[in-house]
Amino acid sequence: MVGLSAVWACINLLAGTIASLPLMVYRTNRDGSRSVARDHPLYFVLHDSANWDQTALDFWEYQVAAIELQGNAYALIEQRVNGDIGSLVPLRPDAVKAERVNGRIRYTWRENGKEFTRPGDQILHIRGPLGDAMSGVSTLAACRATLDAAAFADGAASAFFENGVRPSGILKTADSLTGPQRQVAEDLLNEKFVGAMKAGRPMLLDRGMTWEQLTINPEDAQMLESRKFSVEEICRLFGIPPHMVGHTENSTSWGTGLEQQTLGFVKFSLRRRLKRIEQALEKQLLSARDRVEGVKIEFNLEGLLRGDSKARAAFYQSGLANGWTTINEVRALENLPPVAGGDVPRMQMQNVPITQSGQEEE
Repeated sequence: MVGLSAVWACINLLAGTIASLPLMVYRTNRDGSRSVARDHPLYFVLHDSANWDQTALDFWEYQVAAIELQGNAYALIEQRVNGDIGSLVPLRPDAVKAERVNGRIRYTWRENGKEFTRPGDQILHIRGPLGDAMSGVSTLAACRATLDAAAFADGAASAFFENGVRPSGILKTADSLTGPQRQVAEDLLNEKFVGAMKAGRPMLLDRGMTWEQLTINPEDAQMLESRKFSVEEICRLFGIPPHMVGHTENSTSWGTGLEQQTLGFVKFSLRRRLKRIEQALEKQLLSARDRVEGVKIEFNLEGLLRGDSKARAAFYQSGLANGWTTINEVRALENLPPVAGGDVPRMQMQNVPITQSGQEEE
């Protein structure tokens, strides 16, 4: 099913977008504020490099794709000598089997001809939707019939273009032509009228010849139309606006319509996937001490604004004008050095209570 272009585009979009978001570890301070816990052992593993071989983006792209394709994502938790988590090694989701033994979940898998078994506290398990404690359900498995229909339509279209005899028209004459005459006519057509650069040339016909344009029959047209509908169906299954995978039919390519669709994708499709990963990480990776200290693991959605300078400027201006962010905090987000006096929140002086406006005029 991944061979379907729409399925590949949806999974590639989801995995790439989530993997590119910064995954942060925060610590709650005594005054209730939060700060990035760069000194926490999990910060480097989740934010920079999950293991010796993979960057964080490589690791999370694989894990998100595993959730969408198989309904589960697994990683072996490797600890340092002092007990801190040192790395997360991804496991093939189709090779891992979860079972409950004496009330506890145990994981078994085969790799390089060897069988491995680990208790649940040594395996990071991120489950897909609509599952139980043992496993989740993948989109491919839950919507097999729809994807099968799309695959059949795709195969039929490939056969249509590969095996079908589909000339653009027929050159007709009342008289029969000899072999050499046929060859001369075909060579003339290929030489003067075949190709995009030669389209639209006038055709001079003699000997009672006529040109009859051929059109696609209704059955073939319906088959090709079903491929377009299949793209929309697949996008609906994954919760992705069609324009984000290149299907812009029946929608404008400009304006607020697509902007609202993209915003809806972040709110209603992307957010629940992020929350599923965040809660799995907090439940399985944080220690009791971490929870007492208020350590939280969250994706930073501000990373989605990196490619839109206008949206970033409006976001920063709102924060600076209303005092909920400082100049140096904005500069840090833009990878700029701090400036003197930039740590003081500021507000517009004209923002006064409405009850004072009449008194000041008097």
